[in-house]
Amino acid sequence: MGALAGKVAVITGGAGSLGLATARLFLAEGARVMLVDLHEAVLAAASAALANPEAAIFAADVTRSDQVAAFVAATRARFGGIDVLFSNAGNFGTVAPIADYPEDVFDAVYAVHVRGAFLACKFAVPTMNDGGSIVITSSVAATRGDPGVYAYITAKHAQIGLMRCLAKELAPRRIRVNTIHPGPIDNPFQLAVEKGLGDAIGGDGTAFFNELIPLHRHASPDEIARSVLYLASDQSSFTTGAMLMVDGGMSI
Repeated sequence: MGALAGKVAVITGGAGSLGLATARLFLAEGARVMLVDLHEAVLAAASAALANPEAAIFAADVTRSDQVAAFVAATRARFGGIDVLFSNAGNFGTVAPIADYPEDVFDAVYAVHVRGAFLACKFAVPTMNDGGSIVITSSVAATRGDPGVYAYITAKHAQIGLMRCLAKELAPRRIRVNTIHPGPIDNPFQLAVEKGLGDAIGGDGTAFFNELIPLHRHASPDEIARSVLYLASDQSSFTTGAMLMVDGGMSI
């Protein structure tokens, strides 16, 4: 029997590389999965790639409370009560000096990462089964500060505070709440970040990151997904309020 046999999971940012890798692993472990992302077209492609009747899709903006309520309701209607919430939607913003950092970009990044995770929990928690798990995708960025990365790093730090409040509130229901902190992942999201960094530093952004990582490489989405599975399943039955670093040692 799989580690998530009979469980219902919601994955926001579900059409991205990490969301899709996690969905594939969850399905293999027996879960039924609702993939949530912003655009219908990318969700349709993700669904086709999974080709699994136990995977459903829902297009929603995680910063809109009405749309979050709608995907939670759709999950309940399709599969029943939620056991696992993987809050994984994210965006990066830009890199710029504080005086030049665009306010609208800061607001947009904070809204997706922090408001999005807050709303997902606000609407999902009342429908969650006791003994479930919430996993919020933070980042190694939540353990450091870097000039110019004002929106992303601030938002990633804030997610830890949200996680800790939830972990204490939901412990009586045995719902565990943790953040996962990947380092650089070999995917389009990270490559876009590294291109922007490379332009800012006048060098190779990917090589720059690899020099910061003791294992000297990026993670694959599948590697991070396996750590999400650990937090989502009963393998981590006594783990709550924790920051799981999956960063190749970058935070050391």
